[in-house]
Amino acid sequence: MSSDNYFKVVFLMTFFSFNCVLAQSSLFSEDIRSQRKWVDSVYSNLSLEEKIGQLFMIDVFTNKSDAELENIANFIKSNHIGGVIFSKGNPYRQAKFTNKIQSENKVPLLIGMDAEWGLAMRLDSTYAFPWNMTLGAIKDTSIVRKVGYQIGKHNKRLGVHINFAPVADINTNPSNPIIGNRSFGETKKVVISHSVALMKGMHDAGILTSAKHFPGHGDTHQDSHKTLPTINFSEERIRKIELEPFRALIKEGVSSIMVAHLNIPSLESKTNLPSSLSPKIVSELLKKDLGFNGIVITDALNMKGVSNNNSPGQVDLMAFKAGSDILLISENVPKAVQVIKKAILDEKISKKRLANSVKKILYAKYKVGLNNFESIETAKLTSDLNSEKNDAIYQLAIENATTLLKNDLGLLPINDIGNQSIAYLPLGDASSDTFYKTLNDYADVQKIENKDLILKNKGKLDFDHIIIGYHKSDANPWTNYKFTPFEISLIESVSQQNKVTLVNFSRPYSLLDLQSFINIDAIFQVYQNSKIAQSVAAQQIFGAIETKGKLPVSITSAFPVGTGYNLKSNGRLGKDYYQNLGFDSELEAKIDSLASYALTEEMTPGMQILIARKGKIIYDKNFGYHTYDKKIEVKSDHVYDLASLTKILTTLPILMTMEEANKLSLDSKLYELLPELAGSNKANINILDMLSHYARLQSWIPFYKKTLEDKEKYYAAESSKKFSIKVAQNMYLRTDYKDSIYSEIVESELRDTLEYKYSDLPYYFLKKYIEEEFDNTLNTLAETYFYKPMGLKHLKFFPLNHFDKDEIVPTELDEKWRNELIHGTVHDQGAAMLGGIGGHAGLFGNAHDVASFMQLYLNNGNYGDRSYFSKQTMSKFNTCYYCEQEVRRGVGFDKPQLEDIGPTCGCISMSSFGHSGFTGTYAWADPEQEIIYVFLSNRIHPDASNRKLIEEDIRTKIQGIIYENLIEEN
Repeated sequence: MSSDNYFKVVFLMTFFSFNCVLAQSSLFSEDIRSQRKWVDSVYSNLSLEEKIGQLFMIDVFTNKSDAELENIANFIKSNHIGGVIFSKGNPYRQAKFTNKIQSENKVPLLIGMDAEWGLAMRLDSTYAFPWNMTLGAIKDTSIVRKVGYQIGKHNKRLGVHINFAPVADINTNPSNPIIGNRSFGETKKVVISHSVALMKGMHDAGILTSAKHFPGHGDTHQDSHKTLPTINFSEERIRKIELEPFRALIKEGVSSIMVAHLNIPSLESKTNLPSSLSPKIVSELLKKDLGFNGIVITDALNMKGVSNNNSPGQVDLMAFKAGSDILLISENVPKAVQVIKKAILDEKISKKRLANSVKKILYAKYKVGLNNFESIETAKLTSDLNSEKNDAIYQLAIENATTLLKNDLGLLPINDIGNQSIAYLPLGDASSDTFYKTLNDYADVQKIENKDLILKNKGKLDFDHIIIGYHKSDANPWTNYKFTPFEISLIESVSQQNKVTLVNFSRPYSLLDLQSFINIDAIFQVYQNSKIAQSVAAQQIFGAIETKGKLPVSITSAFPVGTGYNLKSNGRLGKDYYQNLGFDSELEAKIDSLASYALTEEMTPGMQILIARKGKIIYDKNFGYHTYDKKIEVKSDHVYDLASLTKILTTLPILMTMEEANKLSLDSKLYELLPELAGSNKANINILDMLSHYARLQSWIPFYKKTLEDKEKYYAAESSKKFSIKVAQNMYLRTDYKDSIYSEIVESELRDTLEYKYSDLPYYFLKKYIEEEFDNTLNTLAETYFYKPMGLKHLKFFPLNHFDKDEIVPTELDEKWRNELIHGTVHDQGAAMLGGIGGHAGLFGNAHDVASFMQLYLNNGNYGDRSYFSKQTMSKFNTCYYCEQEVRRGVGFDKPQLEDIGPTCGCISMSSFGHSGFTGTYAWADPEQEIIYVFLSNRIHPDASNRKLIEEDIRTKIQGIIYENLIEEN
């Protein structure tokens, strides 16, 4: 074949290769002829020096001064540089400099970066995604592809065209000083599948990729930045192991391959000739044997691995002659240009060889749109690069990566949180705040501060379970990860004497320092120490999030590659981002806007709004203040008077367990529960009818009004045996008035018509029955059977006994009866006159704990791997028995409206259920979409006559937004 024909074949193969590489992006779909026309046109108008200049990609640090950057811009222009690799700096300055050099040069520049885990590898104010080692623990590579796509989007937003990633090195040497966390793992299977996935994600975003470091930098203990590492393996081993990821990436269309500076005697017979300068390795092995026709890029030519024994200029010529197309970070570009130019003029390099490389580069430039360059928009650049979508992708990756290496006796997840003491021992030198805070979201966990005392006590601690967290810096993959001797002693001492879970927030190789794993009951590998990783790990420890990662490297024979126990969620409520649970990007802004409107119009002083889907909270925000004087902002741990939510959060679940235990049935009549009702007009009312609000009962009775006629008869300023029921400060109701309330209900007339009528009165009967049956108070029963074992620390009656007053949101300024601001006592008059505990009111709580209880219902009675009642019981109570009679209610639960007007947005499934409260509260659950929505407010402050929140239907409008922005069945 003639040289002309050979060139044509190679060039056509190159064009075909690039089209395959980039076909996944809609950007890269134009006709090949127009591409070739642009490439040929540009090439034909370049001088020899301009053509050679296209081969070079220089490094630029935008953290330098303006004067230095101006000098670099002039250097680029005068030397006809083909590309720039940006390093440390700031995204805004980089974008500004990119716009400058693109506008000033005859041929637009190819912009590259090392952004293996995102732009944050090089730039401040940008986002760091998980290391490759972390991603290597993920079984589902579609998640890795999503990470790659997000990284690619960031590159594209900043005007970067080629990301020097993925790393295709197989890290078989734990002591590797430069790869380590940058590798996906120690097996070719994991490295292949995950590097291909990351590459495809970047291609999806329209970004060129570069597999590195060919032919494999994973099994060395030396750093090519400092010396020339030697790979002493046979050619057979290298072909069988190290080359396989590159072979796979080539097959899948990788844009370019970066050649490392390695001494590989089995592949190159010349002593200490770096692989990047070896024609045998670049041209014969990579191009001919592996069939790679894309762009070949050298690793940085200023690295000691290649520069120690080769002079500037000559090293560039050697790399080009070896087969590389782009010469990265040359030590002396002007000299290198002259050396290569002389070689061409002396016909030591053919012009066709030069054309082959330059046209590849120009073709790549066309593919990324440089034939029609548009300036980078700098407005909102930082916010675009740091959107919440990044956190959503990060969380998705971490959830799937965290790996349970050991779990003796099923120690994890921690299910029984009501009856064991738990302590946390932080080790390492990085922050552990998020981990500790999230642990305490689920249980009372005590932090151990005095580490010296532990050794003095020979490791014995007075707790049922010790969680040890090892926290190391997440700044970059090369930070020190090893335990100190003191930390090793602590772990060994504590684990010999206690039940211990070790949570490693560093690379898995840190575990190699431990002498033995025998006494450590559970080992949880988290890989990174970010806030999201800490939060996810704490949730997984308590079972709120499933654990399913697999170890990508071996940790002695104890934990080989692939080790990892799967732990299903135990039903506890976790946390996630709405983007991961099937909602579009407008959800948050729309709810925020409606909440702000409610505050502006003084519909309520403040509120808590929470949304969960599929067992994960995806929206949890607080708005406004406790009161209109705006002194105390609403926070997540502040509690509201839940009003009628008490019915479904206290009375109803107790009743459900009693029904399941055959202590009663829905057909049970009141006289059977309370024999003293025999002969009354309410004797034959059954539970089903009265909890469906279909029993002719009065809606409510204002018991307090009778007492206003003669206050001295009914109230005293001080507590005594006769006046013991505190209804306000310095206001105590007669002790025997509880009997009067009960008698008044019993004697009340039934309504003439049998029709739907909401009533509080059934819950007075049920409270009396339950307390007599158990010989205990309703609040104690709810705490014992539900709140404490579920870990719900913010569902409480008598909140002043449990919280600071500033943590309790006040309700009405009562000027008719109590003559004070109701703050820390129940607003409902009837519940107040019963001593603060009503079957229908009296419970206080925050949105998180209300949502957790609603999750118990969605789980059909299971929470924290404990069954509170059965699926059949839940179904029995969540049934509309009188829908045909136009009664929408279930048994105790409210249900969606049957016609146009009702308690929901009208866009929700008929299997859904919930309740609302007079104070401005609302809780709803939808089994079909697995959505929970909680809205807490004190709309009755300072006056219950303020009905703006109800009249404008704010609560259900927000519910409507939730469903309008649900875009997929996730």
